[in-house]
Amino acid sequence: MGGKDVEGGGGSLSTGDDEKAKYAKIVFAIAAYATCSSMMLIINKIAVTFLPAPSVVLFAQLLTSAVAIKAMSSAGIVESDPLVWEKAKPFMLVAVAFLGALYTNVKTLQYANVETFIVFRSSTPILIALMDYCFLGRALPNARSWASLLAIVCGALAYVYTDSNFEVRAYGWVFAWYLVFAFDQIYIKYAVDSVKLTAWGRSYYTNLLAVLPVFLLGAVTREDQVLENFEWSFNSVVALSASCAAGVLMSYSQFLLRALISATSFTVVGTMCKIATVVINCFIWDKHASFEGLVALFVCLFSGMAYQQAPMRSERLTKEAGEGEGEEEE
Repeated sequence: MGGKDVEGGGGSLSTGDDEKAKYAKIVFAIAAYATCSSMMLIINKIAVTFLPAPSVVLFAQLLTSAVAIKAMSSAGIVESDPLVWEKAKPFMLVAVAFLGALYTNVKTLQYANVETFIVFRSSTPILIALMDYCFLGRALPNARSWASLLAIVCGALAYVYTDSNFEVRAYGWVFAWYLVFAFDQIYIKYAVDSVKLTAWGRSYYTNLLAVLPVFLLGAVTREDQVLENFEWSFNSVVALSASCAAGVLMSYSQFLLRALISATSFTVVGTMCKIATVVINCFIWDKHASFEGLVALFVCLFSGMAYQQAPMRSERLTKEAGEGEGEEEE
């Protein structure tokens, strides 16, 4: 991802410029996604605290994102894609996976502290790395990256051991999220690489196609009864509005980044940026982990900084073949 990938010698100036432009785009995408992801967890926690109806919050976020992207595209502010059935078909499953991850995410936050969710989030890269190898053609991580991923798991286990706020129902929702999240990461990466859309287009497709399922989900879970007896306040309106605005930026930044890096790298980046969430959470809620639990959490989060993205297996084989030919010529 750095300068070592840029070839030297004659005719390499254009390649070098392309690599720098790609690197700058990746840095921007990581910064945007990290900021949105870190803040989104806190904003969603606040939203479901003031409005205890996760499906309603998600419906508002999805509908706002779809309408906002369509409006900005029509005004020429952003470049989105019109809804085309052939491209929409694979994104229907993306919408379901996206919705499932969001819903179980919000339900987890409704019944558990933020650190409980984050620590399980920290253990996902090792599973995604294996699925990346099995389904998306990536090579397995190198020794340094395996050590990084295992350290994340050890930190997660240490956190669970020291967590005094263990909640069986909350961890049940985390487990449900864990399974949905794994599928979400792999299938969405597959769809992003297979269907040619802009980042705003992917965001528009996903949010628009998820509006109806989340509406039906809210009807099945009878969250309309919550709204019947709910008294809106200034705080609840502001919290919901903030979650909708953040949802637009979060959706765009994640699809921009997904197209630039591997599924495992995307998972690791998402895990690492949660360190900001922990810091903010300590100042907002009195329901957070013990000192020992936070130390374990910091260990598992920072361990991910040592992770190196694995190349595609085809790229590795090509490189090894090229090196073998070079040795024979010598």
